[in-house]
Amino acid sequence: MKKTLFTAACCLICVSSFGQQKLVNTVKKELKDSNPNFGELRTQIQGTLTDPETANSAEAWFVAGDLENKLFDKERVKEMLGQKPDEAVMYTALDASTAPFLKADELDQLPDEKGKVKSKYRKDIKGILKANRPYYINAGSYFYEKENYVKAYENFKFFGDIPSLAMFVGDKDAKFEPLATDTNSVKVRYYAGVAASLIPDRDKAIAIYDEIKDYGFNEVEIYKQLASEYVQKKDSANFEKTLQAGVDKFSQESYFLLNLINIKLNNEQTDEAIDYLNKAIELDPTNAQLPDALGVVYEKKNDIPQAIASIEKALAIAPDNAEILSHLGRLYYNRGVEKRAATADISDNKKYEEAMKDVKADFKTAIPYFEKAYALNNQDSDAILALHNIYYALKDNANYDKWDKIYSEQ
Repeated sequence: MKKTLFTAACCLICVSSFGQQKLVNTVKKELKDSNPNFGELRTQIQGTLTDPETANSAEAWFVAGDLENKLFDKERVKEMLGQKPDEAVMYTALDASTAPFLKADELDQLPDEKGKVKSKYRKDIKGILKANRPYYINAGSYFYEKENYVKAYENFKFFGDIPSLAMFVGDKDAKFEPLATDTNSVKVRYYAGVAASLIPDRDKAIAIYDEIKDYGFNEVEIYKQLASEYVQKKDSANFEKTLQAGVDKFSQESYFLLNLINIKLNNEQTDEAIDYLNKAIELDPTNAQLPDALGVVYEKKNDIPQAIASIEKALAIAPDNAEILSHLGRLYYNRGVEKRAATADISDNKKYEEAMKDVKADFKTAIPYFEKAYALNNQDSDAILALHNIYYALKDNANYDKWDKIYSEQ
């Protein structure tokens, strides 16, 4: 009884194995028909790819890829004849052919029991991929327009990956131009990076941008994108490293310099920030924000004369900038306040009076800057408070009453 059951089990396994291989042969044969039922055949061949008996069959995987390729070809022929293809079918099929063909080639290169590799499908797969390669750009564009950024990334990227596939290594007949010298391929690679950014997949985007950043295509933008990806990833070290590389490579591009300045300021690396700001001013001498920012840095270092000189340069560029006017007024006002505090230790009346003259001089110098700032922006609370306090300190009752009223009405 046990022997009978064992024999029956063996027969069942053999039939199952034979059935899967027969199914591969059936699909292979029906694909040669003029109008095969691709949907039905796809369902049949997909089953063979997961069955233990044919899952490692190079033939099964090749047939799966060939099915998708023939469906792609069917739509491509329409396009060649001036007819409108079904792009969804066309590019979905092209995309679906990729993985089975690569798996088939992998299995096709395995040695047999004698240790020999007898390739049956590599030549055909190479021919198909070479012929289809330009269409991966179209597929990437199609999926990008449909906002399927994962598939857009995969197809744009695969266009560039084809020349480096193992099957093409050492193939002198392939005649692929190296990526570094092929502007079109670099451009498509860039599109893969953009799609990865939109997924968003930071690591994939960074890998693409880092690969092509020095290949001569859109380099400034690629360095900016790379920096942006590091920001999104919260990788401050590589963000700063990319900015520094951008400063070194694109000396006329302010983006990298200004962001690097912000980093130095946030890290309180004031000396380095000053150096970079001076470089930025050389690049963009009409940008009033740069000497104004330099003045603020000097102020943080308590180098008030340098701060005043820098902000005066900013004001010369933008004389009606309320913020810069307020900055300059604040410098004189704050210096006056500090000088006044120091008079508390002066016991000699004459020296005290001389010191207070110096205090009042700074306060009076600050007045026109604050008043113009207020005239340009009557919401400038710093200017209002400063003028209120200055006129009080100067004992100018008429002007104090005016600004006390404005101050009270805020």
